[in-house]
Amino acid sequence: MNVNLISINDSAYPVKLREIPDAPAKLYVVGNLDNLQNNPCLSVVGSRKVTPYGKSVTDNLVNTVAAHGITIISGLALGVDTIAHRAALDSGSTTVAVLPCGLDKIYPASNLQLARRILENNGALISEYQPHTPPLQHHFIARNRIVAGLGDAVLITEAAAKSGTMHTVGFALDQGKSILAVPGNITNTFSEGTNNLIKAGATPITVPEDILDCLGINDKTTVINDVLPATEQEAIILDLIKLGVTDINELQDESKLSVSEFNQTLTMLEITGKVRSTGAGHWNIR
Repeated sequence: MNVNLISINDSAYPVKLREIPDAPAKLYVVGNLDNLQNNPCLSVVGSRKVTPYGKSVTDNLVNTVAAHGITIISGLALGVDTIAHRAALDSGSTTVAVLPCGLDKIYPASNLQLARRILENNGALISEYQPHTPPLQHHFIARNRIVAGLGDAVLITEAAAKSGTMHTVGFALDQGKSILAVPGNITNTFSEGTNNLIKAGATPITVPEDILDCLGINDKTTVINDVLPATEQEAIILDLIKLGVTDINELQDESKLSVSEFNQTLTMLEITGKVRSTGAGHWNIR
């Protein structure tokens, strides 16, 4: 990968990050940072050991708000981070991952394909560590201040009371960021952290509109998924993608179109700029 070095004085350095108390003096970057400068940004964090509830709310909330042109920031970790990045990509939006190591080696390695999708979708990978730097324990905590600093607000979808996610919350509070938290079952220890945050004054999030309101975005804002089909066949495929069906095989099966009719329609959608490939056999609306 082509790793670029950006200093805090460079115009390409993210403005929001430059404003935090302990901004990194330099960043190593692969990909495009334009969306950090031009779009509203939401940092999404939470437990690595995510429950089915946490997976569902993270996927639904992020997929919906990202479709309003919001760039999603997270740390590429397992659990909530991974779900948030994928939901943003599936919505057709961009996402940025902050790594706790050099960018010459993706961590965790199991998310290598996800990292590639992020770059293919006009997103970026960021680190304050030079190439060949291993993911040392203290890097994970330090990384969280960058995740918080790049966002206009921080959303915690699921976290236990003593979750490492609370480090990100602490950094966000020091930076003056809004804290958004999804309430959970009061008997579930995996929701104890988010429930405690709400009791302490965090904004409770139960629907995507709550997030849009916090970011000052009118829900009537044109959604990037709002494109007009030219034929009945195009309408079928576009509607399926809007519902979250992005895998090409699933799209063909769900559309009930013949293989030739499906392929021809998908080709026309791509030619007319209504859909695009995001890699690994997935398609999204432009």
